[in-house]
Amino acid sequence: MTRLRSTSPVLPCALCGFCFTWYWQLGTETMRSTIPTNDTAQTVDSSGHDRLTCRVALIGFGTVGKSVAKILCERNDCSLRLTHICNRNIERKKQPWVPNDVIWTDDVQSVLKSDVQIVIELIGGITTAAEIVRGALEAGKSVVTANKQLIARHGPELLQLAAKNNCQLEFGASVAGGVPVLPALRTGLCGDRLHGIAGILNGTCNYILSRIEGARIPFSEALEEAQARGYAEADASEDLDGGDARAKLAILVLAGLHTWVAPESIRARTIRPIDAVDFDYATELGCTIRQISRANLNADSSGSAALLAEVGPCLVPSGSPFGRVQRNLNLVLTSGEYGGDMAFLGAGAGGDPTAVAVVSDVMFVAEGLAAGKKAAAGYVSAKAVSSDFETPWYLRFFVRDQPGIVAKLAEILAEHHLNIDSLLQKPGYNKAALPFVITLEPCRDSMLHPALEKMAGLDFSLRPCLCLPVLREA
Repeated sequence: MTRLRSTSPVLPCALCGFCFTWYWQLGTETMRSTIPTNDTAQTVDSSGHDRLTCRVALIGFGTVGKSVAKILCERNDCSLRLTHICNRNIERKKQPWVPNDVIWTDDVQSVLKSDVQIVIELIGGITTAAEIVRGALEAGKSVVTANKQLIARHGPELLQLAAKNNCQLEFGASVAGGVPVLPALRTGLCGDRLHGIAGILNGTCNYILSRIEGARIPFSEALEEAQARGYAEADASEDLDGGDARAKLAILVLAGLHTWVAPESIRARTIRPIDAVDFDYATELGCTIRQISRANLNADSSGSAALLAEVGPCLVPSGSPFGRVQRNLNLVLTSGEYGGDMAFLGAGAGGDPTAVAVVSDVMFVAEGLAAGKKAAAGYVSAKAVSSDFETPWYLRFFVRDQPGIVAKLAEILAEHHLNIDSLLQKPGYNKAALPFVITLEPCRDSMLHPALEKMAGLDFSLRPCLCLPVLREA
């Protein structure tokens, strides 16, 4: 089967109207000419297998794994054949719609020793998943995975191992679920020189912030609602505190900027302090608040490229692509030297959307195997990462109202050579816990934080100052 990764059709982005979204398309005529039909004679090898059929094993039969199996079993062509499903407690997992010739097993090694050509890893976690993926690649089997933590931490090593063993490693479902951003970065945009990637990569955070914005409810209430709807885990720390998004950002940086960074080296700021009042003040500034993951390659003083990257809540213009993304959708924007800006929007999670991305990767690998394609690891450099972005800033204070507050804050800002852009104080709030906002002209993160540390010790301050970047060009 031929899978087209074409620049056609290219459609205007529904969010902003001026950038473009890339779509995958299966060429119907190509499918007719290359997929064997029932009345076509098949070539069979010595093991009794059809040479035109790619044998696939699935390891992990959870929500996504079950959706992947269903798509593979319901496909009406012979190019892919699911031969093994591996999971714990297989008797409890068996489904009547799985063909009788599919082997169910809880023995991973039996799968790795079999004649399957593609192994799909969907068990999650890092240690065991890494052992399975390494074992498959060392056995000369190509691998498809949706495991973001595995790729974020071991991606370059595993890509090198795949290239060494003339097999392929694809991980398009590890970021943004059903949105084909990683295949686009690795193929559709590989002719460009990308210098920036930014995105809304965590649907849980986007849902919570959208609900606070729309209903002006407290953070705790929005979180409980997200958990009740299944958008957030009972322990949602990985989402709320940015761990999930920074792993995804590390993968985007690897695929798009050809740079490897450990996820832990990317600063992540939590969304927990966001209050309904922040959306009131953001509206006054023509903005809203979203969790944004961003990375830029900038030339440093020596002329070499330095990586700036961070994850955290930011003010973004309400009318921008980021400002218009609601609920649990994901959005990725890329900036290139030649191709300009591109946008990718869609469902970032869920069994079926993620399964579509997994099966699309399987099809791509099968095409490469049929064509005798050899994998190339590609060039990846390791860089130190900084969060020292230069932006305007939003500072929100909760204070015990008394004379001289603004003067004292202005004095501290002046000491650190920081310029006030505006001061906002809406009426009607309790004077015992008064919220107000100062916005600053653009300055670097490193200049601002010493001033924030000094402000934290002021006797009228009731909560730590909430400090958010303002992304005017989002």
